Amino acid sequence: MLLTSATAVSAASVWGSRSSSMMGTGMTETYAAKTNALSYSDLTGGIVTADDLFSKRDLKQEADLSEASCITVEDGQTISITAEGVYVLTGTAANCTVKIEADKEAKVQLVLDGVSIVNDDFPAIYVVSADKVFVTTTEGSENTLSVTGTFKADGETGTDAVIWSKEDLLLNGKGTLTVTSAKGNGITSKDDLKITGGTLNVTALLDALEANDSIVIYDGNITVSSKKDGLHAENDEDDSIGYIWIGGGTLNVTATDDAIHGTSFVQVDGGTITVSGAEGIEGTYIQINGGEITVYGTDDGLNGANKSSAYETAVEIAGGTLNVTVGQGDTDAIDSNGNIYMTGGTVNITASGSFDYDGTATYTGGTIIVNGQTVNSITNSMMGGMGNMQMGGRH
Repeated sequence: MLLTSATAVSAASVWGSRSSSMMGTGMTETYAAKTNALSYSDLTGGIVTADDLFSKRDLKQEADLSEASCITVEDGQTISITAEGVYVLTGTAANCTVKIEADKEAKVQLVLDGVSIVNDDFPAIYVVSADKVFVTTTEGSENTLSVTGTFKADGETGTDAVIWSKEDLLLNGKGTLTVTSAKGNGITSKDDLKITGGTLNVTALLDALEANDSIVIYDGNITVSSKKDGLHAENDEDDSIGYIWIGGGTLNVTATDDAIHGTSFVQVDGGTITVSGAEGIEGTYIQINGGEITVYGTDDGLNGANKSSAYETAVEIAGGTLNVTVGQGDTDAIDSNGNIYMTGGTVNITASGSFDYDGTATYTGGTIIVNGQTVNSITNSMMGGMGNMQMGGRH
C-alpha cells in the first residue's frame, strides 16, 4: 500500500469539533479545525494516483499459464498452496477450501476457470500468508463461491468472508466471479483489496467488500448488495489509512447502511458509479475529481464525518458529475462536519436540504443545480444557519 509523501502524518493529530455558545434565544457554533491533520491545501489535486497504487502485473488481466499447476476442486477437500506460482482451479465442490500459506514474499495467482464452491461455514479461499494473492477469472468463465451458514474460526483467527485474506488481495480477469455470503462478509482483506478488471457480483449479509488498509478500483464491472456497508475500509490501529479510491469501471452498490465508507478518505477520479444506502458516500475527507456518480441516500448523500484525526473533515468537489437524491425529513444531499470546497464539476441535487456544513463553504467553480434550479452559492441548510459561505472567482 503506497501513499504520496503528503500522507505521512502524525498520530498526534486531534479531531475537529464544534463549540457552542448561547446568546439570548439563539445559538452560534464554530468549527474547530484539526491540528497536524492533512488539509485541503495538502490534498487538493489528488490524494493518491493510480501510479501509486498499481503495478504492471496488477493491471494485466491474464495469467502466464506456461508453468501453471492445474487443480480440480473436490468435496470436503482443503487444497493447500505453500509456494509462489500460478494455480488454475476448475470443477464443482462442497465444503472445499483453497488455503494459501506461503512465504511472506510469495506472489500466488489463483486462476478461476469455471469453478464453483459452496461451503457451510468456512471461506472458499483462505489466505493465511503470502506477499500478494491474485484471483483472476479466465475469459468468458462463470465462477461462483458461496458460504451458506455462520462462519467458524480457525483457532484464534476469525474468518468472516467467502474470500478471506490476511494479506494483499487483487481481483482481476476477463470472466465473472459471483460471491454470496448468507451470514457474513463477501470479500475481506486485512491489508489492501484491489480490483482491476473482470465482472464481480457480491451479495452479503454484512459488508460486501471490506479491507483494513484500502479498497482501490481501477476497472471492472462490479455489483454489490449488502445489509451493512457495500464497501468498507477501516484500520483500527492507523487512521491515516482505511481509504477508498475509485479510478474507473462501473460500480453499482446497494446497501442498508453506508454504500461506500472510507474511514480516512474517499477519492473518486473516474468511473460510472451508482450507489444507494442510508449514507451514499462517507469518509473524513471526500474528494470528487471525476466520474459519473449517482447517489441515493435515505439520510445523507455525501457525508464528511469526523472519523480520522489524520485528515481535515471536508467534502471537496473538483470535477465529474455528481447527482444526489436524498429522502425527506432531516436529510442533506451533501453534509460535512467540517468544510466544503467546490472548484469544478457539476452537482445536481434533489433534496429538501442541499448543503449542511459546520465549517466554511468555498465555491470557486463548477455548476450547482438544486431541485432543477441553477444556483450560484452554497447555502447552508443546517438548522440555525451555522457555518460561513465564502465566494471566490465566481460572479
